[in-house]
Amino acid sequence: MSIAQAFLEALESLSGNKLRSGLTMLGIVIGVAAVIAMLAVGEGAQASITGSISGIGTNLLFVFRGGQSDDVRNPKPLTLGDAEALRDQFAAPSVEAVAPALQGNAAITFGGEQTSPQLFGVTPEYFQVRNLKVTEGELIAQEHILGRASVVILGTEVAEDLFGHADGVTGETVRIEGQPFRVIGVLESKGGGAGGSEDNQVLVPFTTAQTRLVRRGGSDRVDIIYVQAVSGDVVVQAADEISAILRARHRTEVGADDFTVFSQQSLLDIFQTITGVLTTFLGGIAAISLLVGGIGIMNIMLVSVTERTREIGLRKALGARRRDILIQFLTESSLLSLIGGIIGILLGWLISFAVGQIATASGTPFTPIVGGNAIALATLFSAAVGLFFGIYPANRAAGLEPVEALRYE
Repeated sequence: MSIAQAFLEALESLSGNKLRSGLTMLGIVIGVAAVIAMLAVGEGAQASITGSISGIGTNLLFVFRGGQSDDVRNPKPLTLGDAEALRDQFAAPSVEAVAPALQGNAAITFGGEQTSPQLFGVTPEYFQVRNLKVTEGELIAQEHILGRASVVILGTEVAEDLFGHADGVTGETVRIEGQPFRVIGVLESKGGGAGGSEDNQVLVPFTTAQTRLVRRGGSDRVDIIYVQAVSGDVVVQAADEISAILRARHRTEVGADDFTVFSQQSLLDIFQTITGVLTTFLGGIAAISLLVGGIGIMNIMLVSVTERTREIGLRKALGARRRDILIQFLTESSLLSLIGGIIGILLGWLISFAVGQIATASGTPFTPIVGGNAIALATLFSAAVGLFFGIYPANRAAGLEPVEALRYE
């Protein structure tokens, strides 16, 4: 029996029991659709997170207080003196710019509206280091720092919460913790970031935050120091230079640092690992439904063998070989699985598209990615399921004795 003949006979046999064939394929359809949708959501989440991190730049480093070792006790705070030391081109030739910052939360009001975004006290270098621009107005300049000016730059989400729109708000006066501040600009929208929405923040001059909004124990203490390396290729070298400088200033030994230097690439690697594990986990759960669908195919094929015992005996009596019967039933099970897989791929794509539309409508731009690897994997896996779970029924059919089969009632 040729493959083409076996294929035509399998189609004829399956079309003779349309309802049963359809219900059998349903398990494969659901399984493949779940695998495609889960993998698409996982890859979309990974692309969204890594894209938002990469958008800031892979040459950005963060310096936090506190070491990664549990042995460090009472770590020294980061100071403006530390930030100034990192600007030394002889000690840190791989460092391009340094921006110390204070951070906290603050209640901001305008008219009858109120919101509580993150507040950052920043220097002019902050905008270069964080790759931030304004859609209107101006950036915080050195004169604002020297004069401890009561000025603020709003994130787009904050502007919309307070004014109902993010344009034409420059020059307005808002109140931060009850104190009047003049709006001098609105940041470009950045969307969600690793630490939350990049648009739900406000920026004020460092000295203004230091004296009026975010008070710390020491006059020169900072919460975080942002450092921009000369290029992405020297990030590791820049991190080593930063560590050496702070180690000398804080008088700590190697392995007992009371600070942490973190790079964008480190964040990127961590989130890629997390989303990769999550995608694999979700895909594994979805693959269980494919296993259930395969068991359904085996069940139906066993029923089919029982129902067609006399037919099998007649074929063997007319000269059909064991191999011909085996190929016939394997073709039927594989065809069931393959058709179900194709329908499942289309259904999975539709589910992924719907998830993306729902996410966008809810204000969370997110695009599931249906990759070619996922489609190929689902197709091959569904065909393999049909073959694997069709082997036993096909062997059982091929092993029937013609005389016994013809006697079967």
